[in-house]
Amino acid sequence: MHSRIAGTGSYLPSRILTNSELARSVDTSDEWIRAMTGIAQRHIAGDGESTADMAAIAAKEALAAAGMRAAEIDLIIVATITPDLVFPTTAATVQAQIGARTVGCFDLSAACSGFVFALSMADGMIASGKCRSALVVGAERMSRLLDWTERSTCVLFGDGAGAAVLVASERPGVRSTSLHADGSTPDVLRAPSKRSPYLHMEGGAVFKFAVRSLVEGGQEALQANGMTSADVDWLIPHQANLRIIEASAKKLQVDASHVVVTVDHHANTSAASIPLALDQAVRDGRIRRGHNVLLLSVGGGFTWASCMLEW
Repeated sequence: MHSRIAGTGSYLPSRILTNSELARSVDTSDEWIRAMTGIAQRHIAGDGESTADMAAIAAKEALAAAGMRAAEIDLIIVATITPDLVFPTTAATVQAQIGARTVGCFDLSAACSGFVFALSMADGMIASGKCRSALVVGAERMSRLLDWTERSTCVLFGDGAGAAVLVASERPGVRSTSLHADGSTPDVLRAPSKRSPYLHMEGGAVFKFAVRSLVEGGQEALQANGMTSADVDWLIPHQANLRIIEASAKKLQVDASHVVVTVDHHANTSAASIPLALDQAVRDGRIRRGHNVLLLSVGGGFTWASCMLEW
C-alpha cells in the first residue's frame, strides 16, 4: 500500500506587512530587503489569531479539495515550532475545531523541515496499514518569536498555514522521503533560549548550510527514484530566501522556470512554507496529474529532508 495527496489547503492572515512599512520602524529599506532576500511582504497573524486557528482553516480547505469529511481522517499531525500551548497540542485543538473523530493526533517539531517530516510519518503509517488517511498541517505564528527592532531577522519571517490530506493508494504518490538532523551547532539558529526570548540566527552560516543541505537532499531523492533533474517537473524548496532557492536549484540543475517561489509574498513561514507553496501551485494549475514534484526542506536544529511526489 502507498499514500498519495488527495487535497491541499492553505491560510494566510489578512494583515500584510510590507518592506516599506518595516522601514519606518527599523533601519532597513525595501530595496535592501528585496536584494538580500527576495522578500517584498509577509502576512502577520492578528490579535487572538492562533496557530491552531490558522491550521484549522488550512485543514478544512484541504479536506474540501479532497472531497472528504473530517470524520474520515484517521490521523492528524501538525508540524509547528510555535504551538499555542505546551499542551493540549495544536493538533488536538485542530481536531476539535474541524470536528474530527478522537483519532491519534500530535505535534511534530522539526523547524522549517517540519512539514516534510510529518508527511513522511503519515506516509509510513498509511503504507504500514495503520491508517487509511491522514491530515498533515504545517502552521506557524513566527511573528511572536521576533525582535521587531532587529533588522537581520524581523524582515525574514511571516505567519500562515498549509495542509495536505493523504489517502491510501495502490499507486505511489509519495515515492520517497529522507529525513536528517545535525544537532552539533545549536547556537547558529535557535529560539527561544535562556539568553533571549527571540529568534537568533547567524545568517552566513545558515545560508551555507541551507544550500548544501537542500542540494544533498535533492540528490538523495533523485538517486532513490532513479531520476535525473530533467525528470523533475516542479521543485518546491523551503521558502527562506530567494538567493538560497536560486543557488540550490542551480546546483541541482533544475531550471528556474520549474521552481515554485512564494517567498516574495509569504516570507519564511517555517513549517508552513512548503505546504503553502504546494497549495498555490496546485490551485493555479501548474502541478498536474503525473507530474514529479520534489519537496526540499532545511531548518533549525539543523534538520533537512526531501520528498519525491508523483502527483
